[in-house]
Amino acid sequence: MAVVTSGPVAQARPDAAATVERLRRTFATGRTRDVAWRLRQLGAIERLLTQREDDIVAALGADLGRDAHNAWFGDIAGTRAEAAHARRHLRGWVRPRRTSLPVNMLPDRGFYQYEPLGVVLVVGPWNYPVYLTLSPLVGALAAGNAVVVKPSEHAPATSALLARLLPEYLDADAVAVCEGDATVTRQLVAQGLDHVFFTGGTETGKQVMEAAARHLTPVTLELGGKSPVIVMPDADLDVAAQRIVSVKLLNAGQTCIAPDYVLVDSSVRDEFVARVRATLERFERDESVQRIVNARQFDRLRRVLDGHRGQVVVGGGGDPGTITVEATVVLDPDPASELMTQEIFGPILPVLTVGSLDEAIAFVNARPKPLALYLFTGSKTVVRRVLRETSSGGVVVNHLAVHILVPQLPFGGVGDSGIGAYHGRWGFEAFSHRRAVVTKPARPDPPLLYPPRTAWKKKLLRRLF
Repeated sequence: MAVVTSGPVAQARPDAAATVERLRRTFATGRTRDVAWRLRQLGAIERLLTQREDDIVAALGADLGRDAHNAWFGDIAGTRAEAAHARRHLRGWVRPRRTSLPVNMLPDRGFYQYEPLGVVLVVGPWNYPVYLTLSPLVGALAAGNAVVVKPSEHAPATSALLARLLPEYLDADAVAVCEGDATVTRQLVAQGLDHVFFTGGTETGKQVMEAAARHLTPVTLELGGKSPVIVMPDADLDVAAQRIVSVKLLNAGQTCIAPDYVLVDSSVRDEFVARVRATLERFERDESVQRIVNARQFDRLRRVLDGHRGQVVVGGGGDPGTITVEATVVLDPDPASELMTQEIFGPILPVLTVGSLDEAIAFVNARPKPLALYLFTGSKTVVRRVLRETSSGGVVVNHLAVHILVPQLPFGGVGDSGIGAYHGRWGFEAFSHRRAVVTKPARPDPPLLYPPRTAWKKKLLRRLF
């Protein structure tokens, strides 16, 4: 049974069908289509993030052990920027777009316009439970939909906070929060929603898509995978080590676009590993170790550190009492080991030696398409080759993960790493239907298209079309 709130305090627990039906009635009134309504909702999200920052920080600390700075940086700042960007640009996004028409369609007029889909579902994850839940909500509200939000049960304090705060700040008749586990998600999808937006693991994403397919419900799946880093001989190794380590350590490696493994050219491998080790030592003097989300994930990470047949050059330890895992570097693990076949989602960094760019590209292409691909090089030729010869959700050159913070760029995966994209205008479009419109004057009305189908008419039609 889903938990639904309609005010500051959780109320009764209506089922998924009743919740969706209530939102459908709201959508049918047409009020969510009004641009002024959409702008108010986006502004309300900005106010929520500003006014309730302390509450959000406390919830993220309880769920993930995240300190105030990392809570602001990882969940609050990017979400607020996403809402502000949508609010500033919304009037331009909703404007109908005129298109040219072929000569044989003149004097007709053609354009397309964006319309909301209806009642949509946003299923959030636990690793960044505010950012990765509210950012797609921004796109859904900008597009004029009514929205069911299902936060992750694995971040219970944040889930409860969203269930309390969203109805305070947003239109509670158009936005409902349903707390609970995967059963709640299945119940909601079974209502035949107009779109499902899911962020999480690849296997769970397949289950969501299968359930949605029974109702022909379109999906956006933001998944994960093993995002590689390629380090070429001409890379600035100090910069590469610092940026790779800093992003890998974010949220104890529990980030969908974290670097999952490094392919480093043999000519600079030892120097690169030495600089990674030095960077880790320097960072760990100033940064507290963040915990793994729960004991089950801790046990999984301990398991992947067994049987990889590589060399642990840094770290390798863990504390089940505090469910923390040391930042760990594994040199040349077995590519067939679990460490190299499953997304790590923890502070463990495999480093594999390659002899050339050809070998690195072949290694990446032999595996499922990743959510992100990172490349450290000073060569434009190398950049062009990697862009031309690989496929991934996104690419960053000489840095990592920064593309997720750019609302002017689409963010999404490909293949096993996801379906569809969002952020900025792309989020607005993900939750919209592009409706084609052709308007035709009543006159002229030439007899060419009507019976009788004479030989000359058929000949002329072939020339025109």
